[in-house]
Amino acid sequence: MLEITPDITIADDELDERFIQASGPGGQNVNKVATAVQLRFEAARSRALPQEVRDRLLRAVGSRMTADGVLVITARRFRTQEANRRDARARLAALIVRAAEEPLQRRPTRPTRAARERRLQEKAQRSAIKRLRAERSDDDE
Repeated sequence: MLEITPDITIADDELDERFIQASGPGGQNVNKVATAVQLRFEAARSRALPQEVRDRLLRAVGSRMTADGVLVITARRFRTQEANRRDARARLAALIVRAAEEPLQRRPTRPTRAARERRLQEKAQRSAIKRLRAERSDDDE
């Protein structure tokens, strides 16, 4: 059982863990023991996630999602299977927590009167500079 928030809990039968050989440090042990963990979670069909959380999660994970709607997280940071299992589950939980947060609605704002006046003054200055450049002086002829 993986508890994400008080409202969201994922049952162990929804998580599929596969152990694969990891690259990197570990000496000869790395060639013999499958310490890396590939955690697969069918996010598109999960009954643990509310629909809006599922939709935000599917948009947020990008290339870690397969065409079938399976979220794949590979953890190989540590040298032991157990540490990599904890890491993969923690990363899944973090993704779901981030997807569970309601995005803030943007409230459109207007520029202040002073900002509008400043903008117009800067435009007028810039225009005057360009006008002066365009005028021909008596030396050019």
